[in-house]
Amino acid sequence: MLEAGNTLTLETTQGQVVIEMRPDLAPAHVAHIKKLAGEKFYDGVAFHRVIDGFMAQTGCPHGTGTGGSKYPNLKAEFSAEPHVRGTCSMARAQDVNTANSQFFICFGDARFLNKQYTVWGKVTSGMENVDKIKRGEPVRDPDRIVSATVG
Repeated sequence: MLEAGNTLTLETTQGQVVIEMRPDLAPAHVAHIKKLAGEKFYDGVAFHRVIDGFMAQTGCPHGTGTGGSKYPNLKAEFSAEPHVRGTCSMARAQDVNTANSQFFICFGDARFLNKQYTVWGKVTSGMENVDKIKRGEPVRDPDRIVSATVG
């Protein structure tokens, strides 16, 4: 049963992606993503790093992987939740407490990331649209989040 207000809907250039957010796993990260989505921070943001068989990363306002939001970085909220197909997890720098606005969606099993990155949600529908996102590091003419809404 989805808790009201914990669904993040991404309208992307490849179609809709629905994510069930998990405040039980990462309450601060989910609250932060909700705030950013409410401020339209993610609208128009590119999937800037997309590695076939691994993951699609987004959430950088510059589209390069170098930026975040105007808010402070978040403390890690690691859990035993596995990184598998559809897992949504926060990107970060080497310091574990540097997650901000960037996140990635796993294309497949990436359990080597377990307990090193904060899992905050899982794709519940539209994974076929995630699979269509253009690959690259960086991506030429990248796919984008058209809008992100919380419901």
